[in-house]
Amino acid sequence: MCLALPVRVVELKGGDMAVVDLGGVRKEISLALVDGVTAGDYVILHVGYALTRLDPAEAERTLATFAAAGIDAPASA
Repeated sequence: MCLALPVRVVELKGGDMAVVDLGGVRKEISLALVDGVTAGDYVILHVGYALTRLDPAEAERTLATFAAAGIDAPASA
Protein backbone atom coordinates (compact mmCIF):
# COMPACT_ATOMS: atom_id res chain seq x y z
CA MET A 1 0.00 0.00 0.00
CA CYS A 2 1.23 3.47 -0.82
CA LEU A 3 0.48 6.67 1.01
CA ALA A 4 0.86 10.27 -0.10
CA LEU A 5 1.39 12.80 2.70
CA PRO A 6 1.13 16.58 3.04
CA VAL A 7 4.56 18.05 3.82
CA ARG A 8 5.85 21.61 4.17
CA VAL A 9 8.65 22.84 1.91
CA VAL A 10 11.36 24.36 4.10
CA GLU A 11 14.16 24.91 1.57
CA LEU A 12 14.53 25.09 -2.19
CA LYS A 13 17.70 23.45 -3.50
CA GLY A 14 19.27 23.62 -6.93
CA GLY A 15 17.40 22.23 -9.91
CA ASP A 16 14.06 20.67 -9.07
CA MET A 17 15.00 19.64 -5.54
CA ALA A 18 13.70 20.83 -2.17
CA VAL A 19 13.84 19.90 1.49
CA VAL A 20 10.51 19.19 3.19
CA ASP A 21 9.51 18.74 6.82
CA LEU A 22 6.94 16.39 8.32
CA GLY A 23 6.80 16.29 12.07
CA GLY A 24 10.47 17.20 12.42
CA VAL A 25 11.62 14.68 9.82
CA ARG A 26 13.35 16.39 6.90
CA LYS A 27 13.86 14.82 3.52
CA GLU A 28 15.15 15.98 0.15
CA ILE A 29 12.54 15.51 -2.57
CA SER A 30 11.95 16.27 -6.24
CA LEU A 31 9.71 19.13 -7.39
CA ALA A 32 10.02 18.10 -11.06
CA LEU A 33 6.27 17.41 -11.35
CA VAL A 34 5.04 20.67 -9.75
CA ASP A 35 5.61 24.25 -10.91
CA GLY A 36 5.82 27.38 -8.79
CA VAL A 37 6.56 25.85 -5.38
CA THR A 38 8.11 28.21 -2.83
CA ALA A 39 9.42 27.72 0.70
CA GLY A 40 6.49 27.52 3.09
CA ASP A 41 4.17 25.82 0.59
CA TYR A 42 2.62 22.45 1.35
CA VAL A 43 2.86 19.69 -1.23
CA ILE A 44 1.57 16.14 -1.44
CA LEU A 45 4.60 13.82 -1.26
CA HIS A 46 4.68 10.32 -2.73
CA VAL A 47 7.84 8.21 -3.03
CA GLY A 48 10.14 11.22 -3.08
CA TYR A 49 8.16 13.35 -5.54
CA ALA A 50 5.86 16.28 -4.90
CA LEU A 51 2.65 15.57 -6.83
CA THR A 52 0.76 18.83 -6.29
CA ARG A 53 0.63 21.92 -4.10
CA LEU A 54 -1.90 21.82 -1.29
CA ASP A 55 -3.89 24.55 0.41
CA PRO A 56 -2.24 25.22 3.82
CA ALA A 57 -5.55 24.95 5.70
CA GLU A 58 -6.28 21.58 4.08
CA ALA A 59 -2.77 20.35 4.89
CA GLU A 60 -3.18 21.35 8.55
CA ARG A 61 -6.59 19.62 8.75
CA THR A 62 -5.15 16.43 7.27
CA LEU A 63 -2.16 16.44 9.63
CA ALA A 64 -4.47 17.14 12.60
CA THR A 65 -6.66 14.19 11.57
CA PHE A 66 -3.60 11.93 11.44
CA ALA A 67 -2.56 13.12 14.91
CA ALA A 68 -6.07 12.65 16.35
CA ALA A 69 -6.09 9.10 15.00
CA GLY A 70 -2.75 8.44 16.69
CA ILE A 71 -0.93 8.13 13.39
CA ASP A 72 2.63 9.43 13.59
CA ALA A 73 4.34 10.80 10.53
CA PRO A 74 6.41 7.99 9.03
CA ALA A 75 10.16 8.63 9.04
CA SER A 76 10.38 7.44 5.45
CA ALA A 77 7.95 10.05 4.08
